[in-house]
Amino acid sequence: MDVSAELAVAVAAAEAAGTLLRREPAWISAKGAGGDLSTDLDLRSEELIVSRVRAAYPDDRIVAEESGAAGAEGDRVWFVDPLDGTNNLAIGLPVYAVGIAFCVAARPVAGVVHDPVSGGTWSAVRGAGARGPGLPAEVTPSARPPLLAWTQGHGLAADPATGALRTAVEARSGRLLQLWAPLVAWIMLARGRIDGMVGYRAELVDFPAGALIAAEAGVEIHRFDGRPFDLRVDLPESERNFVACRAGQFARIWPSGG
Repeated sequence: MDVSAELAVAVAAAEAAGTLLRREPAWISAKGAGGDLSTDLDLRSEELIVSRVRAAYPDDRIVAEESGAAGAEGDRVWFVDPLDGTNNLAIGLPVYAVGIAFCVAARPVAGVVHDPVSGGTWSAVRGAGARGPGLPAEVTPSARPPLLAWTQGHGLAADPATGALRTAVEARSGRLLQLWAPLVAWIMLARGRIDGMVGYRAELVDFPAGALIAAEAGVEIHRFDGRPFDLRVDLPESERNFVACRAGQFARIWPSGG
């Protein structure tokens, strides 16, 4: 299917939101009991993106980080992460991104990630490859221990299983990055800057855009048992466990095969 119009809307909205996010937040507040934060920039960025998508496609469903789901149930759904890395922005760490994914029949067909700090924009259409700075990436296998990124769902910090799994992954890596901004990690992987990424019960709203771009850039995404990971967005959180890496690298990162 031709999604060039939807992709153009997503790119323009993400880049406009990025301009907004380069400002200092006016306020920062706690969101929930898990240590997560929200700022006025989260809300303003989301309002900007949602208003643009709604103006272009008034009948589509939109699932956004701050406001949740809106619009009638249907095959066409947008996922909006207006500020992935709020905690980083709040402490002045320039590691955050905007992510927008357009899905049809529960599968991502177009995705955009914009980095307001560098000004870079990466995008992908299912089956048509990924575009953006540093793509296509020339990746040369290395004998050094793999450099990995880790992501986990909110509220899992005190879960013993989460800590044990993260420790096991770190033991197999040269360095394990926990960036608090999974979209940034997906782009690093797509560009070959890191060797892999492991996700445990990953959050949904920032998943489809980054995963689609990485997959279209040649990254393989596996389940913990080694089988291909299904990018469907209707999987329950308990099944959003993955190992993403280049071809032939799964055993280095996940030697037990699950």
